[in-house]
Amino acid sequence: MSTTTDQPAVVGKLSTLDRYLPVWIGVAMVAGLLLGRMIPGLDDVVSAVEIDGISLPIAIGLLIMMYPVLAKVRYDRLDTVTGDRKLLLGSLALNWVLGPALMFALAWVMLPDLPEYRTGLIIVGLARCIAMVIIWNDLACGDREAAAVLVAINSVFQVVMFAVLGWFYLSVLPGWLGLEQTTIDASPWQIAKSVLIFLGIPLLAGFLTRRYGEKAKGRTWYEEKFLPRIGPWALYGLLFTIVILFALQGDQITSKPWDVVRIALPLLVYFAVMWGGGYALGAVMGLGYERTTTLAFTAAGNNFELAIAVAIATYGVTSGQALAGVVGPLIEVPVLVGLVYVSLALRKRFTPAPSAISSVTKES
Repeated sequence: MSTTTDQPAVVGKLSTLDRYLPVWIGVAMVAGLLLGRMIPGLDDVVSAVEIDGISLPIAIGLLIMMYPVLAKVRYDRLDTVTGDRKLLLGSLALNWVLGPALMFALAWVMLPDLPEYRTGLIIVGLARCIAMVIIWNDLACGDREAAAVLVAINSVFQVVMFAVLGWFYLSVLPGWLGLEQTTIDASPWQIAKSVLIFLGIPLLAGFLTRRYGEKAKGRTWYEEKFLPRIGPWALYGLLFTIVILFALQGDQITSKPWDVVRIALPLLVYFAVMWGGGYALGAVMGLGYERTTTLAFTAAGNNFELAIAVAIATYGVTSGQALAGVVGPLIEVPVLVGLVYVSLALRKRFTPAPSAISSVTKES
């Protein structure tokens, strides 16, 4: 994360923090499990204060995680993304057509006998990513401006479509197919609050930081001096969030290992198909490495904050639906970190997209 240039970084040039990220994530997972075991009642303390159904420490970790990356976005270049219709339409199709349908199918095929976990996974599939995807995209040297635009679009669609799609995939479609029906309790305002808190706050902070930082000191100082100082905090926030997540849910994870495995299997298939589908679609459309990477990660990631909050509000904190929501990010984190390295390995197979070439030419 400490790499601040627009050109893809070579792994050998990454900082120690970036280079050994899988190690730090593994340590954070183990530390969280140990904390949950060693400190009785820790989950009650951590969950005592919540923001929109998410414990305050997790909310703080997410905000710290997202701010440095959004401060790196060059907001004066967003028009180059909004004019890329192939990218926008591809993202909408992957996120709001393929993603929910794929998770629905996987949940019913792989968890036919576990209705609570099945419902929880369907809810995860409906919650499109607006937070951690920014981290994965940045680590994989994707297009930051494109990520900002696609995340903003996902946010708007989430507010408008989440409850509608929840009704369709949990009640209407199962009824048509002769399957068990259920319901979901998620108002547009509840979803809008999640978007405003977990995307709106860091997005506004990042925009204002760049605007006034460049105005006061210039772009060169901002990108060569300021960004390297705040960059590592994105990973600190990520690791802190992982520790808290595992500390809160460690007991459920260790006491129901087979259930976790059952939930994890469809998630693994889902992440692989969505990420691979995003890469294939980006390659076919000739988007180039950076935007193809952004398309793939925004398609594969999910808004676990919203999924967990909705599951808890509708079914209760100890429900199977809530457990499925919690297992989501616990599987997503190591899998998408691995896919970051796969992306970097695939980078040499891509030729620069025309938009990227023209952008570099103008800068030089």
